[in-house]
Amino acid sequence: MLNIGDKLPDFNLKGFDGKFYTHFDYADKYALAIIFTCNSSPISKAYSKRLLSLFEKYEEDSMGIVGINSNDASQSPEDSFENMIRAAEHFNLDEMHFLYLQDESQEVAKKFGATKNPEVFLFNRKRELAYKGAIDDCWENEAMVTSVFLEDAIEETLDGMDIDFPETEGEGTPIIWKK
Repeated sequence: MLNIGDKLPDFNLKGFDGKFYTHFDYADKYALAIIFTCNSSPISKAYSKRLLSLFEKYEEDSMGIVGINSNDASQSPEDSFENMIRAAEHFNLDEMHFLYLQDESQEVAKKFGATKNPEVFLFNRKRELAYKGAIDDCWENEAMVTSVFLEDAIEETLDGMDIDFPETEGEGTPIIWKK
């Protein structure tokens, strides 16, 4: 399990485009958010457009966002690689901007200590964990959000500051682990 200040773990995962990506593909970014997410979670679905908006807002500030699906597709067919491709097409994702990767072995989720979908791990330019937890405080209704945890953490990270609230507890559906 990662703690604040820990280094970004290595990964080499297949993206929705069929290519493999590592943590080095984002070496030029000032901040990198790794978000464990999936196709089947209603909470992850509710956050999809918000995450794309965050990416668009901070892309010019050299912010990277990577979605990682670690659910076992044999138990959750909606989380299959084919359905990841469909989700990427639906949201007009492309490999140059917002990656959606598959953690089929679930080893990356274990390295991070991820337990739910969605769960955020934000790394600073030194690739040290600066924030982990929730995206905001109201997944059910964006209009009711009063605390934008991830957005605040991104702002503070891009400004080279320490995060005021480096850990938050968010709601999410459990990662579906292999049996």
